[in-house]
Amino acid sequence: MAEANGVKKLVSNFKDEVASRPGGENVLNCFLCGSCTACCPISEIADNYNPRLVMRRILAGMKDDVLGGGEIWRCYQCHSCVAHCPQDVRFADIVRALRGMSVEQGYRDAKLAEDVDRAGEESRRELLERVNALIASAAG
Repeated sequence: MAEANGVKKLVSNFKDEVASRPGGENVLNCFLCGSCTACCPISEIADNYNPRLVMRRILAGMKDDVLGGGEIWRCYQCHSCVAHCPQDVRFADIVRALRGMSVEQGYRDAKLAEDVDRAGEESRRELLERVNALIASAAG
C-alpha cells in the first residue's frame, strides 16, 4: 500500500470501482455484520483470514492493501458466505471480481490466478474422490 509519512493512501471511490464490476454489484450492501467470517471454513483454520476485514478495507478505500495483499487469494470459493449473508453481499463473487482487478491492474500476475483456480479444482476433486472411497468402503 502506498504510504506518505507512514499514512496509508486511501482511494475513496474504490468501493464504487468494485461495485461496477460483475460480481461486485452488492458490495455496498455490506454493513460488516461478520456473518461471512463466522461461516467461513478458511477463517476457522487460518487465524489471519477474515472476510469481514476484507470488506472493511474495501469500504474504507484501501485499494492497494486489498488488491496487493494475499487475502483475496485465500478464499476457497465455497460460497458459504453467500448462503449466510443477510444483505446478499455475495462475498465470494466480490473476491472473484477483486482477483480480476488485481491481475488487470498489475498487483498480481495472471499465473497466480491460474494457479489458485487450478488448486481449488484439484482440492474439490480430491475431496470428492476421498468421500466416494469412504462411501464405497462403508458399503462393504
